[in-house]
Amino acid sequence: MRLSVFGIGYVGAVSSGCFAELGHTVIGVDVSPEKVAMLGAGRSPIVEADIDTLIANNVRAGRLRATTDVTAAIAESDLSFIAVGTPSAADGSVSLQAIEAVLDSIGRAIAAKPGPHTVVMRSTVPAGTAETLAIPRLEASSGRKLGQGLHYYSNPEFLREGSAVRDFHGPAMTLIGAPLGDDAAALRELYAPIQAPVQLVSYRLAESAKHLANVFHAVKLSFANEAGAVLSAMGVDAREALRIFCEDRVLNISTAYLRPGFAFGGSCLPKDTRSFLALGRQHGVPTPFLDSVMPSNQAVVERAFAAIAAHGRRPVAQFGLAFKPGTDDLRESPYVLLAERLIGRGYPLQIFDRDVRVAALLGANRSYIEHEIPHIEKLMAPDVRSALEGAGIVVIGHIGGEDRRALLDALTDQVVIDLAGIPALENKPGIAYQGFCW
Repeated sequence: MRLSVFGIGYVGAVSSGCFAELGHTVIGVDVSPEKVAMLGAGRSPIVEADIDTLIANNVRAGRLRATTDVTAAIAESDLSFIAVGTPSAADGSVSLQAIEAVLDSIGRAIAAKPGPHTVVMRSTVPAGTAETLAIPRLEASSGRKLGQGLHYYSNPEFLREGSAVRDFHGPAMTLIGAPLGDDAAALRELYAPIQAPVQLVSYRLAESAKHLANVFHAVKLSFANEAGAVLSAMGVDAREALRIFCEDRVLNISTAYLRPGFAFGGSCLPKDTRSFLALGRQHGVPTPFLDSVMPSNQAVVERAFAAIAAHGRRPVAQFGLAFKPGTDDLRESPYVLLAERLIGRGYPLQIFDRDVRVAALLGANRSYIEHEIPHIEKLMAPDVRSALEGAGIVVIGHIGGEDRRALLDALTDQVVIDLAGIPALENKPGIAYQGFCW
């Protein structure tokens, strides 16, 4: 293929060299004459393992060159990657000035070109950039409409500085954001030599997945650093503790818990988070990141209450009271906290949870609910239909089996706030459905 790569910094230089190594003809494009001169002379403009040899070999082979001439680059390529910087603005948001400039330049060059052209966003941009910025700007500057001589895809990179060449050739996946019904055949062909599954999703999903990945890496590092500082203060080798922690591939290093939904609770997570933070305080170790965990969890409960309150003070049917399905453990259940909030604000409330039989609760579990909601028995409904009687708002925390089927059959014209993510609810006619994170 004939490719042009706009921006020959870390992402662009690696992408240019690696695509050329796969046999494609690549033109690197940059506003910096120094970078263009270096690449054109077969020297890498960045410091990165293996890239010097890769660039030198492919410049020598005639597969890689560089220019500052946008019009020529577009005329001599069929597909353009955008790999310019997206730094932070003064307010912390992302600055898309370089993106805007290169989109306009590419669009004007496409307008002067007789054949079709494909533009691919490689830079990390916020979700919605394709639809609200990139495509409208390309259409305006090129005079073409998407799908009519102009194609646009999102193709985020997952390259780590220091191992970028290796990451390019061995990614976990190739992620492509495309319009509905577009199979991104050109990009599939381009990446065919790379042995990785292709994930073809919407523009917004592709853009957000890369954004999320970087934030999560920051979260993991912050967790490891703060936890390591507390452990070290206690005489524990944090390297060994985290090594053992990472041996658990079922829960710790896995997809477990990485599902958006309602707040956490139960007898372990809140208690042990607080106790670990207390250890940090006792040893004089600041833990600002970990300190935010419990307030963040409470904010989830407040967000659920706000979603309910937005519909007025109507009678509420709440499904789920235990901290998760399949148990009667009410200790620090976020559903108990939500029920308390509703009661305190004067909402008529009925609750159904098949696994919670108040009369059968024992020990700390019983003491907890009697302290939090002393007259809980009066709020508990014996079945689904009883809970729904008179309800204008239905809050679904968790419900399963036959009860779920009964609920789906019985819902009529209520507002339904789904904290559980039940697919069958999303398209149920006659209800006002509201998903919590979807």
